[in-house]
Amino acid sequence: MASAVGSKSVVKTVFFALVLDLLAFTIPLPLFPRMIAWYRTVNSLLPSPQRERSLLNRLLSSARYFRSTLLSFAVAKGSFAQKEYGAHENWDIVLLGGAMGSLFSLCQCIISPWLGRLSDKYGRKKVLLATMMGNILSAVIWIQSTSFSSLLLSRLVGGLSEGNVQLSTAIISDVTSSENRSKSLALVGIAFSICFTLGPSLGAYFASKPLPVTSNEKRYNMYALPAAVTLVLLLIETTYLYFALPETKGWKHASPPTDQVNGRGSVCEDKINGNEAHVDERLKSLKAVGRLHGLFLLFFSGAEFTLTFLTYDLFEATNAQNGKLLSYIGVLSALLQARHVRPSLARVGELKVASRGIASCIIALSLLATLPFHVISSSTLKSNVVLYGAATFLAYTSATVVTGLTAAAASYTDENTTSVADTAGIQPKVEDKKKNNTKQGDNVQDKQRQLLQRGRALGMFRSRGQLGRAIGPILASSVYWVYGPTVAYAGLAGCLGVVSIVAIGKVPAAAQEERVKVE
Repeated sequence: MASAVGSKSVVKTVFFALVLDLLAFTIPLPLFPRMIAWYRTVNSLLPSPQRERSLLNRLLSSARYFRSTLLSFAVAKGSFAQKEYGAHENWDIVLLGGAMGSLFSLCQCIISPWLGRLSDKYGRKKVLLATMMGNILSAVIWIQSTSFSSLLLSRLVGGLSEGNVQLSTAIISDVTSSENRSKSLALVGIAFSICFTLGPSLGAYFASKPLPVTSNEKRYNMYALPAAVTLVLLLIETTYLYFALPETKGWKHASPPTDQVNGRGSVCEDKINGNEAHVDERLKSLKAVGRLHGLFLLFFSGAEFTLTFLTYDLFEATNAQNGKLLSYIGVLSALLQARHVRPSLARVGELKVASRGIASCIIALSLLATLPFHVISSSTLKSNVVLYGAATFLAYTSATVVTGLTAAAASYTDENTTSVADTAGIQPKVEDKKKNNTKQGDNVQDKQRQLLQRGRALGMFRSRGQLGRAIGPILASSVYWVYGPTVAYAGLAGCLGVVSIVAIGKVPAAAQEERVKVE
């Protein structure tokens, strides 16, 4: 069918554009500590009063105070850990770099619901292209950011503009049927795994190269070449989306034969008797999955952020060794996405796949909690086995949880934006309009339907996840530096286990066993 062919083409377009977008996003990630160190060097050349008043100096002082306060708590409680964790002064820079990542996530938490609503009103493509303009502006500011303040402005603009992941999810959900939606949405996770493996390496490579300009190089920062590469990727992506991506809001799927729908041959009436009757149930499921998404990322992002602290504190790992570990997680996650997760989503179900990933994360965190004891016993081989065993479980978690929860959330959403009766194309009878109880029931259901509009619902879902990402690194770092890695990772594992059981338990049983098919 033409619609089926068109759907596959749209999914391929979205996947290619998403790879470009995520490469542009991941290129600067490993550079933040280096950029902050470079800006600190630039600041040291300023006159003393100006240096003391600079934003970077004040933020580094705040990070230093925050870390030293936490370490003083650890000393006051007694050192049950065998060494002092987080004592390296470079962690001030790493912490500030993590805070910049949290700032980006906080901006995403604020803007995501608005982007979703706008895409429901004006269309996915228009809003996506508008966000691309903001991303391009962010890259232009970064190229010329010779001060830390301008770098921070670049991250603010980027955080308030990034909408590709959210809108890509909505677009794929628009053009796919319930039977193949999960498999198509798994491509978003594959794009993440590929880009989070390649992007940081590309960023490190281009950061080592000088910017090929001959005039007025003071206009550009030391890492302008990675910024320029990011800008080129975003320009290519924007041009590609403009010409290749159709508008998908209101995408029409092929209609099934009327005699296979119901006795009266009405697809719309089938929606009324089926999907519409489960509006309240789907809304409860969507909220429960959204809460689980946010809480999972709260704990998982904290574990991600502190992993490099752990490897340095226990093994004095170099950047190359940490890069090898993270690359292992990324490559394995991409392979799992392609060979295991995509078929499992349709066969097993999204929530079961996500639940397995959460269980894998709990195992990984438990292994990391035991790692200091293996180091103390001077068992290098055993320590490496435990570390890479935990990394393997984290790779499985990365491949499954967010993909599964996103696919589950998308399955609860609606494309339709009108009332129940209007959606079915059925004109209410005059006498029915006079019945207040019917009108009130319709109004309640209409309000619930508005919360299930695809762009709006996925925007709120992403917002909760980004809030977790914004808080997680600071929370985990605090526990890590006060109580040590054993308590930190054991606590994360325990909390994750409790919230996953509670959150999944709030999803109605019918919603877990059978998704209602709208298409």
